[in-house]
Parts: sequence; C-alpha cells; structure tokens
Amino acid sequence: MLHKTATKKPNYLSNKLLCCLIRMSKPSSLPLLPWLPTFFLFAHLFHASLADLGTASQYSPPYTPTECYGGDATQFPSSNFFAAAGEGIWDNGAACGRQYLISCINSVLPRACKHGETIQIKIVDRAQTALSKPTKEGTTMVLSNAALAAIADPNAPSLNIDFRQV
Repeated sequence: MLHKTATKKPNYLSNKLLCCLIRMSKPSSLPLLPWLPTFFLFAHLFHASLADLGTASQYSPPYTPTECYGGDATQFPSSNFFAAAGEGIWDNGAACGRQYLISCINSVLPRACKHGETIQIKIVDRAQTALSKPTKEGTTMVLSNAALAAIADPNAPSLNIDFRQV
C-alpha cells in the first residue's frame, strides 16, 4: 500500500514576509538615519510622561509654624527651596517631607519661565492652612519665594509646572 505524503501548500503570508526581509537586508534598503529623529521624539515623550503637570503660586514669610513640622526651623532645606502642598497632593499629611523636581512650563506673565531650570523642593506645609496666604488659591503647590524665583520671574502670580516626586 502506497502512502501519499501530504505536501504543504506554500504560505502566501510567510513568503511575502521572507521576501520583505530579504529586500530590507540588501544595501539598497532605506537607511536607518531618517528614523532616528522619530526614535528620539518617542524616547523624549516617554521620559516626559514620568512627570505630572500642575500649577504653582508663591507665599512669603513668615513660613512657621507649618502643618508638617510646627515651629522647627530645621525643617527648611538650606537652599530655601520648599513648598506647601495643595489639596491635590496633600494626601492627609503624607506629603510632608516629600521631595519633588519642579520646572516651569509657562505663566500668564509672558516670558516668566526660566526654561531649562529644574529645582528640588521639599514639602513642609499644607497650602490650605499656611500662615502666609498664596498669590493664587487652589494651586498644586505653593512655593517659597526662593523656589519660585529660581524657576521663574518672581512677579508671576502663578505658573504651570512640571513636577515629579523623587
């Protein structure tokens, strides 16, 4: 008894894929150079997605007592880059001591941002109960005078910021 061996029909899709792979491996295929800007754009967008967007205003002395540390003067970093947390990040006091990297995106005041400047701040207070009132209510953070001046024109009433917890 003769057994008929089954022969596979050629798979059109795999043949087409093989053809494309062979064509791409030839020196005449498109160089990778035109794709590099696209790669870097996506890499930059992915990196930027690690941060949050928010708003910031500023407040002036007196800064103590604070909701987080009371009258303890050692709570303030030597750089004087600190902030009061808005309700969106206050987290029932868990925000106390958190550190954030902050940069200015834009402001209602033209050319207020110092683009390329990023600072690290420490949360020491709650904006809602801070002794000194902010220049604008309801912001994500209320920055000390020194912190705001490091990233923007101090005359800006509020800023749109990029922030990331560290």
